[in-house]
Amino acid sequence: MRKIDRRTIGRLPSKYAFALNPYVDVRFSRCPRCRRLTYNRKFALLIHLERIGLRVLGKTCRYCASCELIIAHKTELETELARIIPSPTSEVTDESYLVIGTVALKTWQRALQTPLPINQILDQAADFKRYSKLSPVQA
Repeated sequence: MRKIDRRTIGRLPSKYAFALNPYVDVRFSRCPRCRRLTYNRKFALLIHLERIGLRVLGKTCRYCASCELIIAHKTELETELARIIPSPTSEVTDESYLVIGTVALKTWQRALQTPLPINQILDQAADFKRYSKLSPVQA
């Protein structure tokens, strides 16, 4: 993953920690930080795609409520992002996208019905507090 610039994009206070799970066979049913059970929760992820710009993607991720940690499975996320990219020759790699934060679910749901201007989406977006890297020891 790229180095993160600390400027904020979303206009809501920063919320959640985020980790991208690169392991195909590990689902993190327990939080790698506190060891409590995680559960599936739907998030509207704000993602910057190279050469395309900002997109909001509804994605079910593992979530630890105690640590406020969202864990997205890398292969699932990249498969869904590949559907957004118009060219079949474009490949989704670590360098071609950046998950920035979350958007309020109601705003995302409204945008599915009627496209919203990016300013309205950013008004309801929150950047991540921090990014975590998952290691094989944690898995």
